Amino acid sequence: MSATWNKSDWRSKPRIQMPSYPDEAALKAVEEKLAIYPPLVFAGEARRLKRQLGEVAEGRAFLLQGGDCAESFEEFGADLIRDTYKVMLQMAVVLTYGAKKPVVKIGRMAGQFAKPRSADFEVIDGVELPSYRGDIINDIGPTAESRIPDPRRMLEAYTQSAASLNLLRAFSQGGFADMKRVHSWTLESTKAAEGYEEYRDLADRIADSMAFLEAAGVDSTTAETLKRVDFYTSHEALLLEYEEALCRTDSTTGLPIAGSGHMLWIGDRTRQPDGAHVEFCRGVQNPIGLKCGPSITPDDLLRLIDTLNPENEAGRLTLIARFGAGKVGDHLPELIRAVEREGKTVVWSCDPMHGNTIKSGSGYKTRPFEQVLAEVREFFAVHQAEGTYAGGVHFEMTGKDVTECTGGLRAVTDEDLSSRYHTACDPRLNASQSLELAFLVAKELQNRDEAQRAAV
Repeated sequence: MSATWNKSDWRSKPRIQMPSYPDEAALKAVEEKLAIYPPLVFAGEARRLKRQLGEVAEGRAFLLQGGDCAESFEEFGADLIRDTYKVMLQMAVVLTYGAKKPVVKIGRMAGQFAKPRSADFEVIDGVELPSYRGDIINDIGPTAESRIPDPRRMLEAYTQSAASLNLLRAFSQGGFADMKRVHSWTLESTKAAEGYEEYRDLADRIADSMAFLEAAGVDSTTAETLKRVDFYTSHEALLLEYEEALCRTDSTTGLPIAGSGHMLWIGDRTRQPDGAHVEFCRGVQNPIGLKCGPSITPDDLLRLIDTLNPENEAGRLTLIARFGAGKVGDHLPELIRAVEREGKTVVWSCDPMHGNTIKSGSGYKTRPFEQVLAEVREFFAVHQAEGTYAGGVHFEMTGKDVTECTGGLRAVTDEDLSSRYHTACDPRLNASQSLELAFLVAKELQNRDEAQRAAV
């Protein structure tokens, strides 16, 4: 597909966090079928996202990335997609108002089916089983048979992703995201929540502004930007057989594009510079994310940047920091200084979820909301101290009224976790917690702007 890269080159590289399929013939048949299916996203969409992320890299926009930890075949439905999309719109409105800049909206949706695991086996009710690795690979059922990797699950993932994208495009372009509907995006589960008044007041101010614009002759029929939004999808590029099968050649540029999602990211466990995942992602033209955890060194990071973005293209590479509350200052400054010293153009984003996962007293995996907030604050504080741009946030969240992360204004307790703990893998913020977090980030953005004005 190019002089120095082919979409199957990853197969000669070391592979980790990927399944071994027992039926090679079945795997090949699925790959061949996917290879003739239409791509889920199109090259022009990926190029547009890269341009918008370039604006983030230059400090002229802000990135909001959020959605499920791992999408589920069983949980799939139009109402869940709609409700998660509503929460993303609400968060984006809060951030736009706070930052006074465009917000690039990317969902962890329509493809986030595979998950890396810390161990190959897990114990359930005293029985050791192969780990559940996401619905695209095996089934969460607690039996040895259900945990066998099945390549046919890739076809189900494709079908579900296509349906999700169809609905998301309709929501984004069909008037659902019209700014005049800002009050209608509110979920029933958040209307009575403590702290919701802050969003209602903001929505009232926006509605008043829209009424003024309409009186002046500017409304959603004359200004398309008030009626439509760009909404993109992303997922971790973990299952490379699936990624390769959906890779296409852009007819406009002749360059390879990953057709599975607008943006792909490489996880903290699969970012080996000579590994299969980096090899695949370096060749596609989509925007790429790179998770950066406590074990990454400045030299590691610079080598990966050179591999994934050799042209130093703005918007190509997003560095997603995930260190854990209390640890950001130990790791992020030296990475920022290395990037700045070498003149690399990147987007810096904060993932405050993965470094703050604990096991609760009741035995549930959870994330204390206060630790999530603390990591966000530390991320902004470090960038403020370094004179660099904190460009985005990356959350695991859902529109469902779940009780998976403790804390927040609704004060989810350890005892509450069992009442609505629905995640297939990692704990997610519910709608109320997501909105609360958006207001915190908006305040950080306002504080940053005030400090910059004061410095001038």
